[in-house]
Amino acid sequence: MGAAAIGVTRAEGVAFEPDGQGGWTVMLDGQPQSHVDLADPGLVTFEYVQHFCLAIASCSPAAPAPLRVTHVGGAGLTLARWVQHTRPGSPQIVLEPDSALSAAVRERLPLPRGHRIRVRPVDGRTGVGALGSASADVIVLDAYAAGRVPAELVTPAFLTDVARVLAPGGLLLANLADEPGLRWAARVLATMAAVDGLGGLGGLDGLDGLGGLDEVGGLDGVGGLGGLAILSTHDVLKGRRFGNVVAVASRVVGGRTPPGRSSTPPPASTPTLTTLDDSPRLDLGVLQRATASAPIPTGLRTGPDLARLLAGARPFTDANAQPSPAPPEPGAWQVR
Repeated sequence: MGAAAIGVTRAEGVAFEPDGQGGWTVMLDGQPQSHVDLADPGLVTFEYVQHFCLAIASCSPAAPAPLRVTHVGGAGLTLARWVQHTRPGSPQIVLEPDSALSAAVRERLPLPRGHRIRVRPVDGRTGVGALGSASADVIVLDAYAAGRVPAELVTPAFLTDVARVLAPGGLLLANLADEPGLRWAARVLATMAAVDGLGGLGGLDGLDGLGGLDEVGGLDGVGGLGGLAILSTHDVLKGRRFGNVVAVASRVVGGRTPPGRSSTPPPASTPTLTTLDDSPRLDLGVLQRATASAPIPTGLRTGPDLARLLAGARPFTDANAQPSPAPPEPGAWQVR
């Protein structure tokens, strides 16, 4: 049966494919981008989006308290809908340069009433640069071009700007797609660790010795590795297939203002919420428990386990940053 016969709608290269159970998969140029169920915005089917949800659900204040969330990349707005569902009234900004995609999604899959989701037709680097300092509790990086994370979104300059926009204790979540071995992802994580202001989750007892990774990677003077973590399915972490890992990093409490940036308050147009204090948003203990009971087999790597992954990994520079590896053809992701 042809696509048109089963109700596929197309606009500007976008397709909406029904799942037969009331949900829709948003396709772009033949690649699945998002899954949305308007009747159940709490339903999340993509593995890496489930991992985003595990991390956000482990943040303080606990749901249903709102959080200020900025999304770099929007597609079907699945995660923004989930945040609105679990934390009603959360002010959210979505940076999505594909205005045709956004228009098609909002026409076919309308946002819920009373939402505070604002979609801006700009790329991530431009959009983040225009945001006020300390204006986000969570920043979600989930942006792809031709199936790859753009190099410009893993540079020290961009990640420094992310640190500026995050409130003290705020959380960066990044969807990183990589080949078995996770060598590219390791370089992204090394870059995060080297950025002033990222990587200090706190509460990771016994990890102080990981501050300088001279023996395993040459990240001289880095004090924040203990604040980095990754989430993924066990088969991806064990190198059995190409797949997605979610990198987790927190805004270092008491970190210095990034060079060349001021600590000016956010502009009047930026939503603001009163924070409890400057403590980390992420409760690692809650995340560990949530990971252990996740509906899909999920692993959490921190501390020495993460240090082993980063062994030999060199941070990217603004000049040599690379996009993520090209994804394999559908059906060829499993490593035999």
